[in-house]
Amino acid sequence: MRKQLKKVKFMAHAYIPGLKVLTNSEIEKQRILPIKGKVLIESGAKVEPDDVIAQTNLPGDVEMLNVANRLDIEPADILDLMQKSEGETIEKGETIAESKGIFGLFKSSLESPVNGTVESISSVTGQVVIRQAPTPIEVDAYIRGVVGEILSEEGAIVNSYGALIQGIFGIGGEKRGEIVLAVNSSEQRLEADMIQSDFAGKVVVGGSFCTKEAFQKANEIGVSAIVVGGFDYADLKEILGYTLGVAITGAEELNTTLILTEGFGEIPMAGRAFRILKDMAGKQASVNGATQIRAGVIRPEIIIPHEDKQTEISDKADHSVHAGSLVRVIRAPYFGEIGEIVDLPEKLSAVESETLVRTAKIKLKSEEVVMVPRANLELLEV
Repeated sequence: MRKQLKKVKFMAHAYIPGLKVLTNSEIEKQRILPIKGKVLIESGAKVEPDDVIAQTNLPGDVEMLNVANRLDIEPADILDLMQKSEGETIEKGETIAESKGIFGLFKSSLESPVNGTVESISSVTGQVVIRQAPTPIEVDAYIRGVVGEILSEEGAIVNSYGALIQGIFGIGGEKRGEIVLAVNSSEQRLEADMIQSDFAGKVVVGGSFCTKEAFQKANEIGVSAIVVGGFDYADLKEILGYTLGVAITGAEELNTTLILTEGFGEIPMAGRAFRILKDMAGKQASVNGATQIRAGVIRPEIIIPHEDKQTEISDKADHSVHAGSLVRVIRAPYFGEIGEIVDLPEKLSAVESETLVRTAKIKLKSEEVVMVPRANLELLEV
């Protein structure tokens, strides 16, 4: 007699990425010049965050002067009237060309609008090109560590070991400073009166939310960075003076870098992230608010080098999700929203681009139930 097979129903599972929140991690950072230059360090050298790795000079801006038009002469006559030759330096306000006038009278002259070097003189167009002084560029180590591979004429790779916490969103560039806690729990809001004057130059850890007033005060006194669970998206425009687009962040001209570990709104910082930051209080951290949420994802980060090496690196989180898992949406139109997975449909679904993708049914905190591509989700630590 043929045995009847019993049908077994399996719970749907999926694997999605999560932010790195690690106490112990091998860390590798490429420190690269924007154009080729000179590497100042050797492989194996121990470096501190402010140590210069490499340097170069960005070519200065070009100033183009139509001397022929300005002096009302023929382009072919320009060489006879030039007071400076190609390759010579010139100061702002110094005469660059002078007409002969009539019987030595009624001369016209043209002054240089900038400091620089005469790069070219054209008797065809009558134009003179002045190249302003180059801009020196230095790349520092960013983190404490040991120099690994040297990238010829470009920079180097710095290796370190320590805690690594990635955020969901940030503004502001690379900063460093001592970690200080301004709150007692991951659920406490960071208010303006909690920002003390001796926080200048430090990395301040908040809880669930940073008020606009707290950030403005921190920016005024020179706090290096604020790390907090959430922030009001509407306040970003007032702080920056413009609406933040979808391009990469990190180039904002701010004294204080802001890193959100959870998203927009009032969201308690993940327990593990808060515990690591609390345990690391008093240690030096390197932070970067640069964020890119499209192709070539870049996460804001907090790196805290330390010597307490463990035999096992803790980068082995289980990123499997199922019905009931808490997730964060990392793409528009629900960017930063947190919800619970209701279902993981097996069938592919069409999105706006008409591409068929695997989706998840999510119940947001607002009770709204939405379908989101699984690639647009991150596992949220409970």
